[in-house]
Amino acid sequence: MTAKRILFGQAPKIALPEGAIDSHMHVYSAQYPSLPGGPDLPADAACLEDYQKMQQWLGLKRVVITQPNAYQTDNTVMLEALDVLGERGRGVVVVTPDTTEEELEEWHARGARGARIMQLPQGAAGIDKLLEVNAKIKPFGWTCIVQFYGNEILEYVPTLEKIQGDYVIDHFCKFIPPVKPDSIEYNALLGLIERGNAYYKMAGVYESSKVGAPEYSDIEVLAKPIIERFPERVLWGSNWPHVSGPIENAPNDAILLDKMMEWMGSDQTRQQIFVENPQRLYW
Repeated sequence: MTAKRILFGQAPKIALPEGAIDSHMHVYSAQYPSLPGGPDLPADAACLEDYQKMQQWLGLKRVVITQPNAYQTDNTVMLEALDVLGERGRGVVVVTPDTTEEELEEWHARGARGARIMQLPQGAAGIDKLLEVNAKIKPFGWTCIVQFYGNEILEYVPTLEKIQGDYVIDHFCKFIPPVKPDSIEYNALLGLIERGNAYYKMAGVYESSKVGAPEYSDIEVLAKPIIERFPERVLWGSNWPHVSGPIENAPNDAILLDKMMEWMGSDQTRQQIFVENPQRLYW
């Protein structure tokens, strides 16, 4: 593990609640190359053992591993990590219209509890497959996590409104560039959450903020009203190992976590976001 990937130092200033869950991170293995259609592996592999060091540093106890784009539809590395973690881990796999019920049963037994829909370049399954995937996983009680550019949300609302059961809107809804709180796009997001089956995931703030560290104020004005109005519909994920940029630009995870906890405002809200909400969805 390179020193640049995990910037160990002072632990978070605000203590996480007991049993805190990281609802979004990725695992890689140098033994498995990336597949056609996906990005290259991180330069340092970013394996489960490395993540667990970071996890201990921050005070996290459980984790939801999300299938990375590098492995496309091959969930092997993530499932092998779940085998190691046991009840401390859950997974979000890539499911396609060709995935069999037998595969879903096996993945469920190993800890999978969700399917990833990625409407961004190099995603393995896009929104055109969302409703079919939703139908496949619904009998297992799984949820879809859906990532798209929030500035295109009006195009996707009709499909999102047809989802059966809960689902997660990923990465702060990824407004690039960030919109204003009075925009039609932001109000469309609020409308989806108000329907009662959409969760909002705080992960990868640095990917959409133009203001940048340390304040990320252009995302703060969008996230805080949702946290205040819908604390029972919010998740947090580290997005480790931050593969959207060069290793040397990876954030200090403790500093970033403190900023996200500041936005949450109270211990009660942190308890909901770090423990109760992911527990309800994935355990």
